[in-house]
Amino acid sequence: MSKRFGLARVPTGKPQADQRRWILLTQARIDAVRVSSQQDIRRAAEALHNIAMECGMRVAPAHDIAGRRTPVDAEGKILAEDVFGWSGEKVWWRSTRIALDSPLTSACRFESEPFWVSAEGFFTRQPNAYLDSIDLTNFEHRAMTRAAIVVPVHLPFGQIGAVSFNPLDKTKLDLSEEFLAYGDAFGIYARTFIGTYVHVMGSTQALPPETRLSKREVECLRWAAIGKTDLEISMIMSRSRATIRFHIHNASIKLNAVNRSQTVFKAAQLGYISLNE
Repeated sequence: MSKRFGLARVPTGKPQADQRRWILLTQARIDAVRVSSQQDIRRAAEALHNIAMECGMRVAPAHDIAGRRTPVDAEGKILAEDVFGWSGEKVWWRSTRIALDSPLTSACRFESEPFWVSAEGFFTRQPNAYLDSIDLTNFEHRAMTRAAIVVPVHLPFGQIGAVSFNPLDKTKLDLSEEFLAYGDAFGIYARTFIGTYVHVMGSTQALPPETRLSKREVECLRWAAIGKTDLEISMIMSRSRATIRFHIHNASIKLNAVNRSQTVFKAAQLGYISLNE
C-alpha cells in the first residue's frame, strides 16, 4: 500500500538530512549531468554515477520503459554496464519481462514524482491510490532489487523513462532517511540526465516543426475522444458532417497521423485534449 511521505515510516524535520540535501543539490552538479551532445553523454553519466555513489547508491537508468532500451554513449556502449557498474551482475536491461512485470516500471506509469519502494510497499510524498493496486509479490525477483528510490521521467509524446537508485548495501531495506535526504535532488538529476539524453539522441522528429491545431480542430477531437461520431459532433457543434470530417482530416495531417484513433492519441500526447474527461 502506498504511504504518504511524512505520515508513514519516513521521518520528518531532521536537520542533518536537510543539510545533506542542500549540500548535494547544486547548480554545478545539475549542469554536470546535463547532456549537450552525443560526445558529452559519457561525461554526464559519470557525473550522475559519482553523485549516486556519494550517497551510497548505484544508478539504473532507462529512457523508455516501454522496451528494454537503456542509455548508451556515443560509441554505443551500454552505460549501465560501462559507467554505472552493473557488469558482472544481473543485466536487467536484457530481461524480456522487465518492462511489463517489474513493479518499478509499473509505478512509473502512475506516478510522476520520486518515490521509494520495497516489498513492504510504495512510499510517496503524496497519496497515490493507483500504486495500491500494483502487485508486490515476489518483489525482489521481479524488481531485481530489494529496495530502491525511483524517479519517473515523463517525456514528450508519452514516452516514460525511469531512473532507480539502488543501495550499495544490498541488505538495506528501509530507504526512508535516504529518500528524505536525497529524493528531491535525485529527481532533478535524473530528469536532467534522461531528458537531455533523449533530446540529444533523438534522430527523427515526430511532428512538423510548426504544428498547431486550430480551435475547431481541437473541439472536434475533444468530442471524438469521448466516442462521438462525425454525425453526432456535427449536431453538437451545429456544423455539417462534411465540415467535421474536414477539421479532423486537417488535424490528422498536421499531426502526421494515419487514422482517427492516432489523431486523437497524438493530440492528447501534445496536451490539446484530455483523455481523462
